Amino acid sequence: MDDGGPSVRRLPRAFDRVGQVNFDLHSDPVELALALVNIESVSGNEAELANALAAALGSCAHLEILRDGAAIVARTNLGSDRRVIVAGHLDTVPVRGNLPGWHNPASDELWGRGSVDMKGGLAVMAHLAAELDTPRVDVSWVFYDQEEVASDLSGLGRLIEHHPDWIKGDFAVLAEPTSGGIEVGCNGTLRVIARFAGKAAHSARAWMGVNAIHAAAPTLATLAAHTPTTVSIDGFDYPESLNAVFIEGGIAGNVIPDQCALTVNYRFAPDKTAAQALRILGELLGDIPLDVDDVAPPARPDLLAPEALAFLMAAMAEGSPPPQPKVGWTDVARFAEMGIPAVNCGPGDPTLAHTDDERCPAEQIRQVAAIVRRWLT
Repeated sequence: MDDGGPSVRRLPRAFDRVGQVNFDLHSDPVELALALVNIESVSGNEAELANALAAALGSCAHLEILRDGAAIVARTNLGSDRRVIVAGHLDTVPVRGNLPGWHNPASDELWGRGSVDMKGGLAVMAHLAAELDTPRVDVSWVFYDQEEVASDLSGLGRLIEHHPDWIKGDFAVLAEPTSGGIEVGCNGTLRVIARFAGKAAHSARAWMGVNAIHAAAPTLATLAAHTPTTVSIDGFDYPESLNAVFIEGGIAGNVIPDQCALTVNYRFAPDKTAAQALRILGELLGDIPLDVDDVAPPARPDLLAPEALAFLMAAMAEGSPPPQPKVGWTDVARFAEMGIPAVNCGPGDPTLAHTDDERCPAEQIRQVAAIVRRWLT
């Protein structure tokens, strides 16, 4: 990681005279992305960033601003017979020495927490929301909180539940990092907790107890031996994965544990429903109590809607590669549940998301801005 020497440009946060964060949405989207990175917004702490964006977007006469907590919808109302949605989340995973952010002109990369996931995409959204006062279709720009945590906390989910009329459209683009390409559909995710019971005893007289952690061994062996499948849907390949991700048990170093909890994560292809995925997991693991800890449905690829084709044409015109499947879960699944076709397209390498050396090429931010601008104009 760059040490912040003289070749590195750090951008301080801009404040107005009363101390509120203030930035120019009409500035270079790369500069805007760096300003957004420098407003720390770990999940649950998005209020400062939401306030700053609401104030900046609220100064645009062509936008109607709607808000629920830290979730904001800025939309045009031109009377078009079509409406599209461009959406992105405000939150990041926790900071690990990678704030404030900086721009390295030598590599032309933006560094810092959120530069990939997904403040480069947010900068594109905010910049174009301000710039495009007469898009060819009505646009709802949706900025929401708490995407990086349990799905039941999602700000987008809250908007859909409380204000479904705010989230209406014929097509949606989620500005998740895709290196500037288009990623379609997404795998679903299911997280369960398998529980194992034993009998406590002094570890010096272990034969008097039953070790609950040892009882988990056959399940761990099953998971280790499992060969995940790859499912092809409409020409797109979705690899599945099944892994133990957490284990907990025991109360002291001299006590045989009487309880063990094993957390298992199943990333399942979009040919299955969440209920089918749970049934498959139950059949594989056998007669073990499973508590569902978190579940989010998948989304099938859908590029046949008129606005999806228009977006694909705009992306190809700007040099974007052919569409690829989305391996991880994203909120395209929430749009799919509402009957809204959606794709992922945003700046940043998704394999660098959540890493300590998170960084995004400035050129990708400008490229995605060009794609969305071409599509909407």
